[in-house]
Amino acid sequence: MNMLGTFIKPMHREGIRFVAIFAGLTAAAFWLWEPLGWIGLGLTIWCYYFFRDPRRVPPEGAGLIVSPADGVVSGIGPALPPAELGLSEEPLTRISIFMSVFNVHVNRAPVAGVVEKVAYKPGKFFNASLDKASEDNERNGLILRMGDGRRLGVVQIAGLVARRIVCFVAEGDRLMTGERFGLIRFGSRLDVYLPGGVEPAVREGQTMIAGETVLARFDPATAPATASAAGAEARQ
Repeated sequence: MNMLGTFIKPMHREGIRFVAIFAGLTAAAFWLWEPLGWIGLGLTIWCYYFFRDPRRVPPEGAGLIVSPADGVVSGIGPALPPAELGLSEEPLTRISIFMSVFNVHVNRAPVAGVVEKVAYKPGKFFNASLDKASEDNERNGLILRMGDGRRLGVVQIAGLVARRIVCFVAEGDRLMTGERFGLIRFGSRLDVYLPGGVEPAVREGQTMIAGETVLARFDPATAPATASAAGAEARQ
């Protein structure tokens, strides 16, 4: 990789209009007062930086669940998935990943599978690092059904500054591990609900790279009977 590619990353198309707005305001600011224009230029560069979409290479191997987001693991523990997903009536292991405004905000599929359900729920805008954000904030959840029938939940959660959750996929779409499925604008959080019996391979405070960092591992040959039955039913 050359030095230019190290510092300049591709920008996601969702950011084009925002960068254009910032650039237009910056041009006007330079016309009004040069120091203000330099501030605007810095904000324009930051906006481009926010919407950067670097290439990611998912790890190879069976039974891997990767991080859907850049950021820091802010919590690991049992929790009930959002009711609107209908994923489980019993607590599942939840891994929460907090994204600051400086992280890449493009979200990627943690596993390969079919999008079984997409459920959006309006809500509040508490700080995404708070535990209550999972219950009270605006969110958009997906259920991904893997080939062996296991079901995994991933929930995009708006934060204190975030005001727009974007989801690129629909029910019935098939995703590959690490494939882009959405983004959240300006600071947020993602929750991953692991299938039953799958243990995390990360710890709180660990830094995540979307599409590359392994969150958890499982043995595909030992799918729970309920998951195998569900997978067989889905294939009929």
